[in-house]
Amino acid sequence: MTTFLIDIDNNITAAAEVPADAKNAFSTQKELAKLTSDWPASRLVDVWNSFAGVTPFDSLKPVKKFTNRKAAVARIWTAVQRLAANVAPQGATDAPKAKRSGKKATGAKKPARAKERATGSREGSKKAEVLELLRRKQGVTLAEIMKATGWQAHSVRGFLSGAVGKKMGLEVTSFRNDDGERTYKVASA
Repeated sequence: MTTFLIDIDNNITAAAEVPADAKNAFSTQKELAKLTSDWPASRLVDVWNSFAGVTPFDSLKPVKKFTNRKAAVARIWTAVQRLAANVAPQGATDAPKAKRSGKKATGAKKPARAKERATGSREGSKKAEVLELLRRKQGVTLAEIMKATGWQAHSVRGFLSGAVGKKMGLEVTSFRNDDGERTYKVASA
């Protein structure tokens, strides 16, 4: 546990071990509150202002007064925790961690990707299969798409509306064939 020391000039330092003759030492917020209980409020302001704006406390601003003693102790305690990060206890050192090169592994270029971008689907995928069926001269029925993909009727209709119609921007026409079945078709590009 890190111990903090306050000297006569209101400077706070962090130490891994407590010196035997330390009078103004604290390790917790409660100990800080007890240590400063008989101090005048102006000394708490002086303690705060002694490190406000100084590295590693660059973001802290000097104050003229605190609303109360409890708030002053809490703010000072929160601020001095930054000093604890700079003090490492003396102990066993761990082995250094392996460093990464920072470069991403690059795979081989996939020629199918260019075709996928052109057609909007991977070769052999259900999407490609449905698009091929939709481009037939006579079109494709809902039942044929369901049989080819294993999808349910609502999934087929959602796919036709969303993926084909909206995302790919293809115009899907719907009509009844000679047998009275709902048939879907897209114009060949």
